Formats: sequence, structure tokens, C-alpha cells
Amino acid sequence: MDRVLLAHGGGGSLTKQLIRGMVVSRFGNPALAPLSDSALLELPPGKTAFTTDSYVVKPLRFRGGDIGRLAVSGTVNDLAMAGAKPLYISLALILEEGLPLDDLAAILDSAKATAGEAGVTVVCGDTKAVERGAADGLFINTSGIGVIPEGVSVAMERAAPGDAVLINGPIGDHGVAILSAREGLSFETPVSSDVAPLNGLVVAILAAGGEAIHALRDPTRGGLGMVACEVAEACCHDIELDEAEIPVRPEVRGACDLLGLDPLYVANEGKLVVVCAEGVASAVLTAMRAHPLGRSAAPIGRVLEGAKGRVTLRTAIGGRRVVDPPYGEQLPRIC
Repeated sequence: MDRVLLAHGGGGSLTKQLIRGMVVSRFGNPALAPLSDSALLELPPGKTAFTTDSYVVKPLRFRGGDIGRLAVSGTVNDLAMAGAKPLYISLALILEEGLPLDDLAAILDSAKATAGEAGVTVVCGDTKAVERGAADGLFINTSGIGVIPEGVSVAMERAAPGDAVLINGPIGDHGVAILSAREGLSFETPVSSDVAPLNGLVVAILAAGGEAIHALRDPTRGGLGMVACEVAEACCHDIELDEAEIPVRPEVRGACDLLGLDPLYVANEGKLVVVCAEGVASAVLTAMRAHPLGRSAAPIGRVLEGAKGRVTLRTAIGGRRVVDPPYGEQLPRIC
């Protein structure tokens, strides 16, 4: 037997065999080992952060990552954007009949490696199997729990006039990597996804900026443009972005030009936007650039006095245009 069967989701011996052989063998720990209906956890003092997300990327494996790395990183990053230290995650698998078990094993190995990289523990999960053609091979749902240390308070509403807007590196890598894998497109320089857990970088940012770090956001679906609009709306101030300062790899820009995409709205899975007081921006940039995931960090804009909650882009040729929220996704099923 080398493929997923519907019986793998039936709750019988095949289900138990799959869970013990595929999951527990990789993620085994005292909280997961009993395989009870609930994991019993101990949390340190502080405010608890809780998040959940589902991942439906196609293809399941792509240059720079796969759905396993994506699922763990995405949930870790959602916790980190709240200023929390990620501690525990769940891992629920929706398996399509016919999925090769070798593919599932490789994806679970990737999820395990990413959890280790992020320092989080997989403590519970679930497995279901659906008919052939109903799940694009594999869907993953994850939930995460973390604790926000005393004195940390980051929220989009805290962004204030005069604040600097920073990003940790080039935008658009993930969306273009998924598109090239899905459509069989080849570029002169291959584009790899930036998918990565960002909690270590967030620790460095908070250490450098302290309470002057006002907001953290990861520009996933909708990209940088969507995140800027969300922050502006939440804080009720205008934001101006500087196109000349926003890092975009030449190969990503070329792919976007070819396909009629705007890099501002292309998804990322290893990028974060920092809104901080101008007085700490230099120290925060230095801390970001000292981290492997922030070496290309750059200041890309500022929060203005305007109270319309509007985002504008100062273009490379000196003009200005309004940045609106995207109506929908430019690329389907990218995260």
C-alpha cells in the first residue's frame, strides 16, 4: 500500500496505523503521545495568543518549500505578529484518496523540520480522508498558541504619525514561485518561495525597539499593498510608501511585468512589515539586518498626519498614486 485510501480516515486500524507511523513517529512528545482528545498544556505567565489557519496551496511542493513548511510557518508567524512567543501548534490533515504516501512523508518531514526551526511543539491533530478529486492532494489546518510577554503591545491601531514603515526583504517571491511551479513557467533566474518562520526575527525586533514597536504584520495574501491599507484603516492615519525603496528582486519584477501583476499585491510567506517610532527605526533596521531573515531590510514608508486612512505610493518617477485594497487574489491557492 503506497497511497492514501478512504479507509485511512475511517477511524479504524488503518487510521491508527497512519497516525502512529506518519505523525507520532515524527512529532512524538509527552503532550501528543497519549493521543487523547485534548492536549494538556502548561503556559507561562502572560497574555495568551491563539490563532488558526488552513492551507490549500497548489502544487503541494514548490521551489523553496511545500505545504508542510507553509502551514507551520504561517501559524508561527501569525502568533509572532501579535508579539507572542509561539509555543504549541496543532496539525490537522485532510487527505485526498490516492495521495502517494511518500509525498505525505516528505511533507511531514518538512513540517517537523520547520517546527524545530521555530521552536514550537506539535501537540495535537486530526486526520480525515476524502474522495479522489476533493482536496488537491492535501489540505492542512493548523492552530497555534503562544504567550505575549509582559510589556509587549503591538497592534495596528498603535501606528502613529511620524512612524517609520520597514520591511525585512524583497516582496513577491512566494507568489511568483507558486505561479511558476503551477504553470510550468521558467525564468532566466528561478524564483524560490521565501516561506519561513519569523518568530526569531520578531524577538530581535522587539529587543531593539521595545515599546516603540507599534505594529507588526506579515504581508501574505494581498501582499504589501493589502497590509498597508489595513494598518492605515486601523490607525485612522494616512501611509505613504516609497516605490524606489521597496525591495523587489529583478526576476520577480520581470515576471510580474510579463504576467501583468503588481508586486505590491503578490503574496509573501517570509516577510514582515514593522511600524515603529522614527527614533528607533535605525536600531531596528540594524537588528533586522543582523538576522538571516532580515539582511535586506529596508525603510519603505512612513505614517502621515492625514486622518483619511489612505495609502499612497510615491512612484519611482516622482508621481503619486493611491494604493487600494485588492478586490480579490491575483493568484488562487497560494497559501
